Amino acid sequence: MDKMNRGIVTSLSAIGIAQALKIVTHKKLTGVWDWKQAFTTGGMPSSHSAGVSALASYVAANKGARHTETALAVVFGTIVMYDAQGIRRHTGEIAQLVNDLEDSFVSISGDFPSMTFVKREKELKELLGHQPIEVFGGALFGVVLGLISAKIENDERRNKKRAQKRLATGYRTQ
Repeated sequence: MDKMNRGIVTSLSAIGIAQALKIVTHKKLTGVWDWKQAFTTGGMPSSHSAGVSALASYVAANKGARHTETALAVVFGTIVMYDAQGIRRHTGEIAQLVNDLEDSFVSISGDFPSMTFVKREKELKELLGHQPIEVFGGALFGVVLGLISAKIENDERRNKKRAQKRLATGYRTQ
């Protein structure tokens, strides 16, 4: 993994694992295995939160809390998480209201033959954002994954330096 950006790999891994975890949490809530959950927005845990939290904690563990890169990751991560549980969630709630309103128009139009209403073939997608607990769950998962990734990287660096030191001292004694 020397040639790869571990921060990107960590963040994308957090997103992928969080998406896969949605299958498990959906099963726990509904009793039904639904593999489509891995490709949906919304749900527990928030993959957006997991990804940005993994990156922020990874950067903080490697660069320190006072580093500019940590500040960038934390600020942009906070914006993403706020958007996921705020604006996107409210958009989903509005979509639900519009879908319900359309259903009402369909039933009313049957009572009034002169009223013509054509129902859309597809309803608006309602599950767009996250409840605060879903954002928190994703963030918590992301922080843990980011810290584990940073620890693994730091251990690898330490072991590599030790090996280089042993090689260097071994060559001098011969």
